[in-house]
Amino acid sequence: MATSAIGTSLVAVGSLHAADVPLAPPDKQPPDLKLPKPVKRKIGYAVVGLGQLAVEEVLPAFGSCESSKLVALVSGHADKAKQLAEVYDVPRGNIFNYDNYDEMASNREIDVVYNILPNSMHAEFTIRAFQAGKHVLCEKPMASNVAECEQMIAAAERAKRKLMIAYRLHYEPFNKKAIELCASEEVGPIKLITASNSQNVEAPNIRLSGELRGGPLGDVGIYCLNAARYLTQREPVEVFGYAHQPADDPRFREVPESVTFVLKFPGGAEAHCSCSFGAAESRFFRVEGKNGVVEMAGAFGYFGQELRLSNEDGSRRFKLKPVDHFAAEMDHFAECILRDKEPRTPGAEGLADMQIIAAIEESIRTGRSTKV
Repeated sequence: MATSAIGTSLVAVGSLHAADVPLAPPDKQPPDLKLPKPVKRKIGYAVVGLGQLAVEEVLPAFGSCESSKLVALVSGHADKAKQLAEVYDVPRGNIFNYDNYDEMASNREIDVVYNILPNSMHAEFTIRAFQAGKHVLCEKPMASNVAECEQMIAAAERAKRKLMIAYRLHYEPFNKKAIELCASEEVGPIKLITASNSQNVEAPNIRLSGELRGGPLGDVGIYCLNAARYLTQREPVEVFGYAHQPADDPRFREVPESVTFVLKFPGGAEAHCSCSFGAAESRFFRVEGKNGVVEMAGAFGYFGQELRLSNEDGSRRFKLKPVDHFAAEMDHFAECILRDKEPRTPGAEGLADMQIIAAIEESIRTGRSTKV
């Protein structure tokens, strides 16, 4: 029984005394404090293309990186590049433009080129980066077409350098957990996936340019497509697509406003996907299995994922520690270079998506389903 003595500091609790329980951490250090380990070498990145994604997401992400550092910038806008170089402490000598881009070959600080240019420029500047002896992290969609993807992969092989496609959700804890759940008995064999990724894009915007290979399918629809592949861990064998291009909205005179498509997988599973540049924001997927349902709100955003599993045991929401998606993918690539490993999302991953996109576009043209 607990006893107390007024005026003393001793209070017996079982076999312990209060005086024996430390109130402050020993040596003033919390017992669960984990100190970061020093990194012997960080991989140097040159960011190519200083548009909205680079300025608002990628450049700030270097502050959360452990194995990656920003060392160079490439832009066709000298004033913008100089201002960002000052903000991020990039030496003036490490600012390049598209004319002297190939001079990066002699810069030993640069290990990786992160290609964030418009889709139509991915292949050219990725191949030139390999010719300069650099590894490449390239934004998705990988290129304008299947042939360019194959050329990029071949260039990486010739240069003996690594190519990774920036599928950031493969490095994000909520989507990684969803993959795990979909492979479990808690969900069972997958029957149907429903996915949507839409936003209302205002002009001017490179995403609305046909010449720059814009359009909702490659830009936001690819998230639904790639998710269907990583959630099923299978490749579709047949697709059907439909595009809507309104004549009364000048934004969509070169690209569709929206695209819907169905992916058919071996064993009978289907994915019904939609994407749009003319609708309110919607970023989710729902996986219906034989034994349960996995749902993700905010699935494709930069933050705010909400993952839920529902089955005969009830409904469960997962609380996971979020990460900076761009820091996670850049550090993964850095570790692959430092340890000479294959990236989780190599060029073959981007090629697979582009082959399916080509089949969807063929289905849209013909009005018939297309084999992949």
